[in-house]
This record gives sequence, C-alpha cells and structure tokens, in this order.
Amino acid sequence: MTAALAVRGLAKRYGQGTVFAGVDLDVAPGEFVAIVGDSGVGKSTLLNCLAGLDDWDAGRIVHTDAQGRATDLGALDGDARARWRRRHVGFVFQAFHVLPHLDVAQNVALPLLLLGEAHDARVEALLAAVGLAGLGSRLPQTLSGGQLQRVAIARALAHRPALLLADEPTGNLDPGTAAQVMDLLVAQTRGHGAALVLVTHSGVAAARADRVLRLRTDGLTAGV
Repeated sequence: MTAALAVRGLAKRYGQGTVFAGVDLDVAPGEFVAIVGDSGVGKSTLLNCLAGLDDWDAGRIVHTDAQGRATDLGALDGDARARWRRRHVGFVFQAFHVLPHLDVAQNVALPLLLLGEAHDARVEALLAAVGLAGLGSRLPQTLSGGQLQRVAIARALAHRPALLLADEPTGNLDPGTAAQVMDLLVAQTRGHGAALVLVTHSGVAAARADRVLRLRTDGLTAGV
C-alpha cells in the first residue's frame, strides 16, 4: 500500500543548532502513529513541517491522496501549501487557534465553508460527538480550555481530511473527555482511511496508536 505520508531525511535547524535530522516516516491510510519524546525535542516543530506550516532544511515530505496523486510539499509555495492543507489536512493545535469573533458552530464549519460544502448537519453531529451539543451559538471566550480543545478537534474533523495531525489533543481534557476524543480520532482514522499522526506526552493516548515512535535529535526510533 502506498503511504499517505512519506518523509525522508527530514532535518530542521535554528541557526547553528539542529532540532532534528534524519527523520524518516511512512504513515499508511487508516494508520495511527503516535510520536513521543522529551520536552523541547521538536515534536510540535515536526508536526508543523508535516503540515507545511513550517519550512525545513533538508529532506522531503510527500503526501499521496486516495486517487494516487503525489504532492511534494517542498515544491509548493505558501499559497499552494495553504490550498493543499485546506483540502487534505485536519490540524489540532495545542493552543486551539479558534477564531474569537466566530461562534462555536462557525469555527467548526470553517473548513467546509472554505471548500464550499454544506455544513449544518455535519457540524451538529460533530458537536454532539465531542460533547458540545447545544453550544454552537456560544462564543469561544465563554468556554473553558477543555471545551475549546474539543471545538478545535471538531473543526479538524469537519471536512473528513485524509491526513490528521494532532498536537497534544487531550492535554487540556479530563480523563473521560480525553477518552471520548481519542475514540473520535481513532474512528475517523479507521472509518475514513485517514492517516493520523499524534504528538503527545500522554501514555494513555499513545497506547491507542498502531505504532509509537520516539523523536530524538537524530531521528525517529521505535518504542516509547
């Protein structure tokens, strides 16, 4: 099976310092890979590179869609990367990045609106799935941190992306809600053949993955 995401020899540096180098990674459609590692090793930076949000200094990142079309992210300019993300990527940011002037339902619907797709029923179903039913008209500033995290997760899933990237998606959630959110992410991966790469410090979340990889300065290694 062709990898949905193929990374070869990826390196990121800041000045004279190396964040990571020699990162190789294949993620198949429907596969859930968890990446763990010490604080400051560059896990969030790696995820940003995989989404084309950050540049890298060496290596390749190639996404292959369900029709077999391969996209080399390094060959795209900023606008082309944004269009690619809009269609193919769902990103759960650690800092939420919800838009304060939009209500909850509008935040969740944003990926669908950008694609010109119908959204009302899908948004309602996602809000119910993440435990926010009835809160669609609320503004973000009226929600708790855990609720904002669930808004961010629902938004990332709205357009059924082929590639899901999640940065500590359960970090602000109580254990019960965290389990519910992980169920939703895994269901999206299995049910729609999405490739899921999750960065986490949570051993409970990592245990749900098909594979657990540890990021070090010299690349990814198997195991926790």
